[in-house]
Amino acid sequence: MKKTDLYKNQGLKINSQMKQAGIPGRFGGEAGAMPDRREQRKLDQAQGLVPFAVKLNSELVQQIQALAQTRQMGLNEMVAELLKKGLAG
Repeated sequence: MKKTDLYKNQGLKINSQMKQAGIPGRFGGEAGAMPDRREQRKLDQAQGLVPFAVKLNSELVQQIQALAQTRQMGLNEMVAELLKKGLAG
């Protein structure tokens, strides 16, 4: 058998293995698990949430992110908590 035939057979083997492999989750069934933007907006409105864009210093953002990680909270909850404390005092 020639060397080129070996490479050809190896290529065919790889192609058949790729065809038999399953579809990764991020492209298959799990792709629809997250709600789209419209559905997410409706869920947020039902909870009384309003989008609120703010420009902050990058050092301040890093501090808030670090604090949120230490408390194991989401960034939204952390900012809401800090704003409530700031407005109360």
